[in-house]
Amino acid sequence: MLSITEENYLKAIFTLSYPKFSGYSSEISTSDIAKHLGINSASVSDMLKKLHQKQLIDYVKYQGVKLTDEGRKIATDIVRKHRIWETFLVDKLNFTWDEVHEIAEQLEHIHSPLLIERLHQYLGSPDFDPHGEPIPDKRGLFPEDKMKNWICLNSCNRQQILEVKCVKDDSSNLLHFLDKKQIRIGSKIKCVDTNNYDDSMEVEIDFKNIVVSLSREVSNKIYGVIINE
Repeated sequence: MLSITEENYLKAIFTLSYPKFSGYSSEISTSDIAKHLGINSASVSDMLKKLHQKQLIDYVKYQGVKLTDEGRKIATDIVRKHRIWETFLVDKLNFTWDEVHEIAEQLEHIHSPLLIERLHQYLGSPDFDPHGEPIPDKRGLFPEDKMKNWICLNSCNRQQILEVKCVKDDSSNLLHFLDKKQIRIGSKIKCVDTNNYDDSMEVEIDFKNIVVSLSREVSNKIYGVIINE
């Protein structure tokens, strides 16, 4: 059985390697992992050597990191548990979407496949968590058919309307910010204007005739589908 730290590394590598839900990205660097986990690069290198010895990652110093098939299987299982627990906390225990990440970080390390399957069934077998992140099934597959038309808010043209399906960041600071702007899953965001200087956007939310500004950093983390007004 892997340690909690080893599991956290595998999940971090998965998160960084698959930034757009389930599509494969390039190999990632030691510094990427260190920044994501908030630790120094030397500590990361030591752990990567251990994971490589266990055949969970492909790792060559200075050449990047990639999950092996077994490493990806373990990582997606952890992601599955995390997102199911977040859904349970919001849907059944009335937590808000900005309160659940840290709690789910602890619960995701419970090793009971039967518990997770029963919990998933109890919740109605959801495909997405409270932030709109896809929940992989027990085979590690994502509901890609339900995400194929998703685009990033930052890709919208003027006057296009995006119905929010996912926020690709569950940090409490971002979620608090979105709450203040009244942006949540299901919100309709109309692109009113864009600023070429800093790539910020002027948007109208839910047709309330109130225009607010969103930075590129924020708009890059909001995904959804284009709809008609």
